[in-house]
Amino acid sequence: MALPLEHEIEYPDSDGQPMAETTLHRQVMSDVIEGLERRYADVPDVWVGGNLFLYYEKGNSKKCVAPDVVLARGVAKWKRRTYLLWEETAPALIFEITSQETRKEDTNVKVGLYERLGTEELVLFDPYGEYLKPRLQGYRLERGRYHPIPLSRDGSLDLLTVGLTVRPEGEQLRLVDTATGEKLLWNEELEPALRAEASARQAAEERAAAAEERARSLAEELSRLRGESKP
Repeated sequence: MALPLEHEIEYPDSDGQPMAETTLHRQVMSDVIEGLERRYADVPDVWVGGNLFLYYEKGNSKKCVAPDVVLARGVAKWKRRTYLLWEETAPALIFEITSQETRKEDTNVKVGLYERLGTEELVLFDPYGEYLKPRLQGYRLERGRYHPIPLSRDGSLDLLTVGLTVRPEGEQLRLVDTATGEKLLWNEELEPALRAEASARQAAEERAAAAEERARSLAEELSRLRGESKP
């Protein structure tokens, strides 16, 4: 039987099934994806995505996996519908937000697969704390094999690929710059933070304008007094 030509092979971008099981899972995934996107917005060769098919065997459309969050280095930024591994590089970092439906695949099949693909770090997170003990876990590639990333005393993970500390915060997942301690804001926090920043900027501008007016008034008063003191 003749094999299909490469250009005849299709790599679908959807199987018609929902990617996330609950609203919370979608929220956690969106917060991580968009937080990483904002962090690397000005870095041209770091791409962040998620909820897309990653195909890892050229010519075989059945060899695919759908990571929840993907960060890849050394690739261009563009709105990919799929990720073809033979045209790109192996992702440096992957997050899987575990659910009842995906927990077995996430903790068994995907861990082994991502290890073989060469993903440097893998994070597993169970928002409800129902399936993973502990509910945040990580793996780091060392000499071609995954080894667990040690949890800090507060239950957080330090990720070397991105310089971030990851920790559970309620049912959500918080990303923090390891060097500075600055939090990567969740989507729901962005608008209040922008309003607060705008308010602080306006207050600073008003204080500067008031100080300038006081300085002008003092200068005028000083000039008047000097004029009066002349014989």
